[in-house]
Amino acid sequence: MILYPAIDLKDGHCVRLVRGEMASATVFNTDPAAQARHFAETGFSWLHVVDLDGAFAGKSVNGEAVRAIRHAKIQLGGGIRDRGAIDNWLALGIDRVVLGTAALRDPKLVREAAHDYPGRIIVGIDARDGHVAVEGWAETSDIGAITLARRFADAGVAAIVYTDIGRDGALTGVDAAAIGGFARFAGLPVIASGGVAGIADIAALRRHERDGVAGVICGRALYDGRLDARAALQLVGGAARC
Repeated sequence: MILYPAIDLKDGHCVRLVRGEMASATVFNTDPAAQARHFAETGFSWLHVVDLDGAFAGKSVNGEAVRAIRHAKIQLGGGIRDRGAIDNWLALGIDRVVLGTAALRDPKLVREAAHDYPGRIIVGIDARDGHVAVEGWAETSDIGAITLARRFADAGVAAIVYTDIGRDGALTGVDAAAIGGFARFAGLPVIASGGVAGIADIAALRRHERDGVAGVICGRALYDGRLDARAALQLVGGAARC
């Protein structure tokens, strides 16, 4: 299982939100590149980067901050909704892009990109009470999270980032059993996001690796010291690479 420290970008700064509310933003570092370097030096091999402003705008807003990050492998999401944006970021050296709103609104785009870029396209499914939320979580659809995941089971995407919005940034702990169940039904590797409060959550998710839980995104718990990064990496076997 791979651990992905989160770098969420708002106004060029590294922030954390609570349940996706922009008004709840806490700035943890005004230099995202330095934060990325710190995570890489700690031993993380991947970074999960999100352009929060871009998620609402529907296009890249914090591109300069993203391009300044040159440490570890990067999977990037937030406002990537057309082929031009996908091509651009992958050409610039971003390792994988996360398509969320596009997965619901333009599944053909996701399938074509996954075909053309094997192993570099991830579907982002953000769920509120079991239903998919899009447009920076501002809108909740009638589509169930598992229903959307199954639509891409044979599309060749690398993984699904599954976010439990109700737990995201709230330090309430993960529902490992529910995430494991989602992964079994999805039939794709799942990267869990939302709610990690400490190393017990990492251990709980690791018990569902056979169900398809392949990774976990860690945010606020890392930033405020509740999760010891080195202990968590040791638990999952070090800075694993995929």
